Amino acid sequence: MTEDIEAIAKDVVDAAFKVHKEFGPGLFESAYQACHVYELRKRGRVVQTELKLPILYDGQEFDEGYRIDELVDGAIIIENKSADVTHPVHLAQLLTYMKLKKIKLGFLINWNVKLIKNGIQRVVLGLDEPQNRTSFIKKP
Repeated sequence: MTEDIEAIAKDVVDAAFKVHKEFGPGLFESAYQACHVYELRKRGRVVQTELKLPILYDGQEFDEGYRIDELVDGAIIIENKSADVTHPVHLAQLLTYMKLKKIKLGFLINWNVKLIKNGIQRVVLGLDEPQNRTSFIKKP
């Protein structure tokens, strides 16, 4: 993975830690997302939210397909959850977004955890992981 994408990933994780330290678990997903986006933008990141990802069916394009929670610098997709536990369908959702958008790195963040390090899941498509990857980010 390039240094640039790793710098973006570091900001994603650092911003998540900062927001979660302030609030802990218990808020709605939308509240965490708003604060996380704000933190990333303070760091100079370009963040698109609720980005429509249309689906194609029978030669027609429909906007009713998907909405990406956060797209950071056009390089990383973040799927936010505030759930008791994440389920395989949440990971499948992120993977679908990544494949459709042709994005190689994504994060599934479950904000409803006591320690945010237990709620961050890093997902990589078709790239080698760096050797010194931070150990607190779980790989699916």
